[in-house]
Amino acid sequence: MSKELPKPDLVPLKFRSIKSEEEQLRRADSFYRDLDLRRTVRDFTDRDVPFELVEKAILAAGTAPSGAHMQPWRFVVVRDPEIKTKIREAAEKEEYESYHGRMPDRWLKRLAPLGTDENKPFLEIAPYLIVVFRITSVDEGEGQEPTYYSQESVGIAVGMLLAALHNAGLATLTHTPSPMKFLQEILGRPKNEVPYVLIPVGYPAENAKVPNLKRKPLDEIMEIL
Repeated sequence: MSKELPKPDLVPLKFRSIKSEEEQLRRADSFYRDLDLRRTVRDFTDRDVPFELVEKAILAAGTAPSGAHMQPWRFVVVRDPEIKTKIREAAEKEEYESYHGRMPDRWLKRLAPLGTDENKPFLEIAPYLIVVFRITSVDEGEGQEPTYYSQESVGIAVGMLLAALHNAGLATLTHTPSPMKFLQEILGRPKNEVPYVLIPVGYPAENAKVPNLKRKPLDEIMEIL
């Protein structure tokens, strides 16, 4: 006989109702216009950031939906200068290999307009580095169990984290050196936590510049059937 499954624990929905369509549209437009200002920043200042802002943004990211509600994410916040230096050295080593042999010419051509290279000073300058790990399995006393849809779940949480940090008036960058195993080693994470993305967080430098990029218009990213 199969083991009896737990019964659902359901509670009343707490839903914030917006009374008019006009207010809904105003809020939707305001949210879009604010996020449209979000840019990937590579020039940071070392100006201190209130840690509470980072905490609140991570709490917001933690509200993301996840497969079977397993919440397969770990947000490791790095502010120790020595650890940041180790991360920069390891990341630049991997990035050098990527820019000088691993990446095909087509990839390098795509990156050229962004002005990126193997040098990553922002990994030391930004006050905080948030390293997001994807938890691949759990053991709750009944042996190893995979986390379901963990890749998708963590991706959603990271998107919400970026939006929350931007909403708090902070600049970010999504850095994905490949391979990223060095982050697992430097930060002493267990084998079931796989590095997903490294996000420097802080304020942009006074003279910060970003590539002159254009986002795709609505008719290129949406289809109506």
